[in-house]
Amino acid sequence: MFGDFFLILIGIILGAAGGYALHRYVNSRRIADSQGLADRIVQEARKEAEAMKKEIRLQAQDEVYALKKEQENEFKEMERGLKKQEERLQEKEERLESKLEKVTAKESDVLALEKRLIKQEKSLEELEEDLEKRKDEHERRLQEVSGLTAEEAREKLMTEIESKTRHEAAKMIRAIEMEAKEEGARKARKILALAIQRYAGDYVNEQTVTAVQLPSEDMKGRIIGREGRNIRALESATGVDLIIDDTPETVVLSAYSPLRREVAKQALERLIHDGRIHPARIEDIVRKVEQEMDVKLREIGEQATFDVGVHGIHPEIVKLIGQLHYRTSFSQNVLQHSLEVAFLCGVMAAELGIDEKMAKRAGLLHDIGKAVDHEIEGPHAIIGADLAKKHGESKDIIHAIMAHHEDVPPKSILATLVQAADSLSGARPGARKELLENYVKRLEELENLATSFDGVSKAYAIQAGREIRVMVDSEKVTDDNTHMLCKDIATKIENNMTYPGQIRVTVIRERRSVGYAK
Repeated sequence: MFGDFFLILIGIILGAAGGYALHRYVNSRRIADSQGLADRIVQEARKEAEAMKKEIRLQAQDEVYALKKEQENEFKEMERGLKKQEERLQEKEERLESKLEKVTAKESDVLALEKRLIKQEKSLEELEEDLEKRKDEHERRLQEVSGLTAEEAREKLMTEIESKTRHEAAKMIRAIEMEAKEEGARKARKILALAIQRYAGDYVNEQTVTAVQLPSEDMKGRIIGREGRNIRALESATGVDLIIDDTPETVVLSAYSPLRREVAKQALERLIHDGRIHPARIEDIVRKVEQEMDVKLREIGEQATFDVGVHGIHPEIVKLIGQLHYRTSFSQNVLQHSLEVAFLCGVMAAELGIDEKMAKRAGLLHDIGKAVDHEIEGPHAIIGADLAKKHGESKDIIHAIMAHHEDVPPKSILATLVQAADSLSGARPGARKELLENYVKRLEELENLATSFDGVSKAYAIQAGREIRVMVDSEKVTDDNTHMLCKDIATKIENNMTYPGQIRVTVIRERRSVGYAK
């Protein structure tokens, strides 16, 4: 049994020794295999490193070649640029050389010309000396023949030439002045005649009263009202006098303002048609009519500007133009007068070749001051100019308005045209109502007043009494005295006469020289 155990123990020991030997063998084999693998990895790494080294070297060579190629191209481009610059410099050098040759040639020509001029100058000096000697000899002989010195002969000759020249110049100036005056008068008459011929407007004299027809005689009592309260309310609201007399079925409205009469007429007609006539109703109707009249005035003004063909006028001015429809001057409707002046200005402006629209605008607005002259003190021309300036009209238009009655002297063709057209419109037969006897009497009185002054030989009232021309005796009245005489006549006219608008006083002193040619 012990032997078996011993055998088992020996078997275990041998088994352990064999296992250990086998384990060492396996480990040695593994180590050998690992060492071989490591050697292969190292070899492969070396091979890859060599390949990468070769590749990097090739890339570096390519980059070096590319850089070298780029630098060669840059050098070639620079070489071409330098070559072109060299060629340009060569061309400039050649041009400069050519110019230098030309300048040298011109310099030679100038030197030659200078030499010729020096020779000619010497010849001229010699010729002048010869002429001076001959002149002295000629003057000496003339003095011997005439008995006058050279200075005396020169003065005598200059005096004769001056006298003759002055005479000829005076004749020429007189001829030119006469021709200019005749031509100017002829052209002015032609333009005025053409303007009048191209316009043929009708005139309707405006009165200061308006009649309103009543449906029955009983309506007069209703208009008067209890104790006259209705008529007082109507007169107070409209500013118009109501005349109720024995005229059957008629009420007369009296006022200097056609605008007020129109408002009163429309209000009274509406009250008659409505039948309700009492103070409260009267005030309500008058207020409505006044509001409607404001709209109507603007429409009338717009229609007037459209008819004339002017635009861009301020709305307030347009309304004032509409008010002119209800204003009169010597029974002449002011709006119709303004339209006619605008048309005449346009015709004359077209003939003279100036701005036709500007002339029409000035003509239409020239009497705009009459729309408010009953509210503002002063001449209507100055009032109108202030209104035009306030509402943005041009300086030329303002001056034309201000000067159309010579409140200021006209300084432009436009102002003169407006003045002429205004005179044409007002002086046409039938335009303004005035009895012939009163008209003739006023002109005679005007002339007699002027001739009453000492030194006045003749006096003529012209332009329908708007101007008086006074001829004075040149022996009795000097040039300085004419100004005082003109002022004295104007003062006496203002103090002793009643007349519309203004009268221009012109004093003329004429001195005549008469000679005879034999």
